Amino acid sequence: MKRTKSLAVVAAFAMVTLAACGGDGGDGNTEPSGTETFIDPEAGFGKIADAEGPAPEPEGATAGGTITVLIPSDPGPEDLDPTNGWSVLGNSIQQALTNRSLTQFRRNAEGSMELVPDLATDLGRPNEDFTEWTFTIKDNVRWENGDPVTPEEIKYGVERSFDSETFTSGPGQVYSVSNFDCGEGYTGPQDGDCPGITIDGQDITFKMQQAFPDMDFWSTFMAIGPIPLENSDFPEYGRDPLATGPYMIEEFRVNESLTLVKNPEWDPASDPARHQYADKWIFKFDQDQEKTDQILLSDTPESQTTVSNGLGATNVQDLQAALGDNYIQQTGQCVSYRTPDYTKITDINIRKAIAWGYDFKNIQLAGGNIPGLTRIPASAIMPPGMSGRKAYFPDGEQFEYNPEKAKQYLADAGEEGYKLTFIYDDSDPETKAAAEQEKKGYEQAGFTVEMIPYQDDAYALWDDKDSPINKKLNLRAVNWCSDWPSASTMIPPLIETGQPYNTSYFSEQEVDDRIKEIATLPLEDQAAAWGDLDELIGTKYLPMIPTAYRNDLFGAGSKIGGFSGDAAMSAIYYKDLFVKP
Repeated sequence: MKRTKSLAVVAAFAMVTLAACGGDGGDGNTEPSGTETFIDPEAGFGKIADAEGPAPEPEGATAGGTITVLIPSDPGPEDLDPTNGWSVLGNSIQQALTNRSLTQFRRNAEGSMELVPDLATDLGRPNEDFTEWTFTIKDNVRWENGDPVTPEEIKYGVERSFDSETFTSGPGQVYSVSNFDCGEGYTGPQDGDCPGITIDGQDITFKMQQAFPDMDFWSTFMAIGPIPLENSDFPEYGRDPLATGPYMIEEFRVNESLTLVKNPEWDPASDPARHQYADKWIFKFDQDQEKTDQILLSDTPESQTTVSNGLGATNVQDLQAALGDNYIQQTGQCVSYRTPDYTKITDINIRKAIAWGYDFKNIQLAGGNIPGLTRIPASAIMPPGMSGRKAYFPDGEQFEYNPEKAKQYLADAGEEGYKLTFIYDDSDPETKAAAEQEKKGYEQAGFTVEMIPYQDDAYALWDDKDSPINKKLNLRAVNWCSDWPSASTMIPPLIETGQPYNTSYFSEQEVDDRIKEIATLPLEDQAAAWGDLDELIGTKYLPMIPTAYRNDLFGAGSKIGGFSGDAAMSAIYYKDLFVKP
């Protein structure tokens, strides 16, 4: 997810989420040590198919009050249309508070994430070979206007996710189009009904193109949720979508704020994970990092009911001491990458030179991070803890800043002084400083560099191949978190030909064919196959350079209760938050 994990990512040049501690065993291998805190998907993410509402109460929970959430250095979602939702930030807020889907994650009493029903009565009933899934929709779920949520509206929502022209960067382009059997060339409701989605009373059945055992995980996304059959045109609907969760939208100001108030039609008896404690939520986007940290450190009445979606690395020790249990480090399967344009930088030696010319330590320091603590160097596409992952190095050893090695690769390619062109955000001092340090490192490694200031949505730019600015670029980036604990949610979205977050524009038939083939393998063989493909891509092609494995640091004031992290979303677990009296 641009979740960046994926599950949204923040703008790629403002990478503010943080990485877990790793260790160097003394042999140059910087794989995470035995004390690493990356999640192990096989140790968590249990499934509770018969979970029912109301949700278990967190200790000491009380109703009332306003919770303010400050979002440093992230402009927030451009719209709130559920079909378009594919960012860590947007999805973590909407899926927790306003928009329901067939299934959902909840945090149990032991702190582990588990998959439970949401709009459906269970986690879905597959046939023997996972080519059909049937869900029964609850009859006690209503929209904020009092109308019942119907299977027909869920069917319409799923069909809508096929519309790649309207939802150019929505998750349906990866998971709906490649899995649901709606017929060749189907592009959404404008083409009529999808014959592979059928309704019988409260039952909705999905027919798949091939085995899809992860349908219960994909069903946690808002894109596999209801959309009203009328008055839901994009982009108008995305400015004020109807709520099915415990809160509804009072005001949404793009790139500024989101205010939520209680939804009187939400029935806690229908929901095994969510609560409706606070009277109001106020999310403030693109906040100054230092000011956010200082608000939490002040312990004023304002700060006591404030939550920070990202703590600054320079204030970590003070924040940890001041916030106590309301300081948390949330692990997640998130990776940052630099992505050379595969259509322009065709010599792998130049791509290797970029990797060796990336001054990891100084870039992270300039950006307000602590190398080896808040970020650690990455090697593979898949993050540590993901089932099937292989610990390998694309060039035989961990990439680290080595300008002489980079110069040698440029010489081998006959491209001394090769020009790199990338965008950077000059509105934030830390991201600007990190970009300038990156430029300096490349220049010392034998490149010439052009940096173009750009403050708008980087992903929208990179997805627009006709943009004059994008045409100048030959170096981009992507931050990604897995949509669920499987490499099928990392490698295809980032590597497969034509995917919107394939920002290197990588395209190799060998890789595309293998991606499709892995989906047809026996389930027990798929994880290892993804690991092998990861290694093939990294060593043979190196279309993207993993630069950092990351975690997040979150904080909350002294009157915020139920504060914890959401390992499924690499985010704050908003569902349990309340204001203490």
